[in-house]
Amino acid sequence: MPIETPNGTLPELLLRMISGRQLTETDARAFLAQHRGVAEATEEAVLRWLAHEYGVGFAALDELEPDKQVLSLFPARLLLRDELLPLRRVDGQIEIATSRLFATQGLDGLKTLTGLRLRPVLAPVEAIQREMKKRLGVGADTIDTLDEETALQVVDEDGSTDANLDEAAEDASIIRFVNQVLKDAIDLRASDIHLEPFEDELRIRYRIDGVLQEIPVPAQIKRFQPAIVARVKILSHLNIAEKRLPQDGRIKVRIDEAEVDIRVSVIPMLHGEAVVLRLLRQNAALRGVKELGMNARELDCLSRVLQLPHGIILVTGPTGSGKTSTLYTALHEINDTERKIVTIEDPIEYQLKGVNQIQVSEKSGLTFARGLRSILRHDPDVILIGEIRDQETAQIAVQASLTGHLVFSTLHTNDAPGAITRLVDMGVEPYLVASSLEAVLAQRLVRVLCPHCKEVDTTPTARAFKARIGLPTDAPVYRAVGCRECRQTGYHGRRAIFEWMDVDAEIRQMILQSSSTDVLRDAARRGGMTTLADDGRRLVQSGMTTIEEVLSVTTAKEVSAGLSNAAKDAATAANAAALRPATK
Repeated sequence: MPIETPNGTLPELLLRMISGRQLTETDARAFLAQHRGVAEATEEAVLRWLAHEYGVGFAALDELEPDKQVLSLFPARLLLRDELLPLRRVDGQIEIATSRLFATQGLDGLKTLTGLRLRPVLAPVEAIQREMKKRLGVGADTIDTLDEETALQVVDEDGSTDANLDEAAEDASIIRFVNQVLKDAIDLRASDIHLEPFEDELRIRYRIDGVLQEIPVPAQIKRFQPAIVARVKILSHLNIAEKRLPQDGRIKVRIDEAEVDIRVSVIPMLHGEAVVLRLLRQNAALRGVKELGMNARELDCLSRVLQLPHGIILVTGPTGSGKTSTLYTALHEINDTERKIVTIEDPIEYQLKGVNQIQVSEKSGLTFARGLRSILRHDPDVILIGEIRDQETAQIAVQASLTGHLVFSTLHTNDAPGAITRLVDMGVEPYLVASSLEAVLAQRLVRVLCPHCKEVDTTPTARAFKARIGLPTDAPVYRAVGCRECRQTGYHGRRAIFEWMDVDAEIRQMILQSSSTDVLRDAARRGGMTTLADDGRRLVQSGMTTIEEVLSVTTAKEVSAGLSNAAKDAATAANAAALRPATK
């Protein structure tokens, strides 16, 4: 029921704070009377007013470092349950940050348990939760509960088997801890989870936006390492008794209506088994071709080749550079009732309605080559091969394109021209490559600057980088700073940079002559190809990423090839100016 006041209904923020025991109805009315613009007020503003009214402190947690020794005096599960964060000792008392001044049960319970003198200070609930996660670690309440369960047995540190390991892995607290790690990683947009055993710790890291970030975990987690690994093995249907050989499995989970396919790899290390879990979001929404972020030329080229009746289109780049996402976006664009599209992949990363998808299974003998031969008897119009890994697959793909099929696939090369020499090195005859290959798209992923904290970079290093990649000296470039929104990384999300090479008549002739990659690159640039560094420079100029980020994913050769004529002219003029005093 809405609470009526002389000025109307109480705003939603105040109602929520009343229901959460952060505020009384009387105080809400008093705050409303003093602050006419309450509709724009924040939880922090209300708590600061409340702290002033009741004579208690207010803690800006961003500017305060909680004392680790003080934090260790209290059970983690009680702190997390009641959202109480011990901060420091002041005048013989311990300050406890809370957002609920009028919910005293939790604070009273801590006083009774520890016998310490506690003093509440107010802080926003979101700030308390964030700092708790940072200071106590993921699953701290679960590990704290396990620590008290002396009946729980795990494998000894020397790796000897314990008969109760299976039971330990099925313990409710271990199950909850593994679930918490998975949910936390998915919420943070992680692509991989790394569980790494060392002599005195079990380190957990997430790969977010292509960079590994260590996640705080309770110090005592090392004791439960074998049970945690065993739980992951059980979920992925692996043999928990096998600790000497690598194992691979998969887990499928559903969270908030989203399905996530998790690929699990377990490898024995010096101090136990290390686990890496790759997270593949099954029903992630596919973007349109225009949302890929391509420049106008690359977008026109892609739209053109999608209408070809036959030929091979390759997407190249290192692992995790977004090749499969680009190909799926292209397939989504041409997926209609008039075309039969068949894919063979390992693994299937997206499920496309109306597309026939085949999962490679090495155990049952369904390889790329064998599956591809069967696909050709299935009357397809378009074929997607997850990756060309060997000569047999490459030759069948070429034959498929020459017999009237449009073939898409990926290849691991550094740039677009390198795909041609890679196919020839695999054993495909140059005349077959020249006849079948239509275009090659190379791509990389660069991190996007956090919009909340990016700043214009005016340092000498930035000026030197601008000269190196051919940017005008007065063009603004930005640098990563780091804030709460981006977890102090300075970046949030990733964007692709592209290098599109059309296989025109000149390049076909060079393929027949077995020309080198460098010669092919020069010919492609004459035909209008922009290098990865060129495209990266476009994102730098638009303020989307940093120069350092582009340089980190491109090679020196690509940067050199990507220098514009204007940059070369500027460098020549600068050299001439430097030499003039010496010639006088």
